[in-house]
Amino acid sequence: MNVELITREDLRQFKTELLEEFKTIVSKAKPSPHGRWLKSAQVRELLKISPGTLLNLRVNGHLRYTKVGGSFYYQYEDIELMLAKGPSKKR
Repeated sequence: MNVELITREDLRQFKTELLEEFKTIVSKAKPSPHGRWLKSAQVRELLKISPGTLLNLRVNGHLRYTKVGGSFYYQYEDIELMLAKGPSKKR
């Protein structure tokens, strides 16, 4: 049986290497300026729209949402996507 001893210095070196890897991964991630999920009030403020307009966006399927309890949540990426598509054509 082959036995290896791990010293405190080995653990310190491992910790340093692990922290450096985490820093590299985190620095590459693109954080959104508003966080990943937004509540209805945040979306209304961001888009400068009324509660009724936000409701229409939900009902007509223009903006995806998730309902947790009594609150609606929206992904920031979905809002960017909706804005990138531009205005919808009127009938």
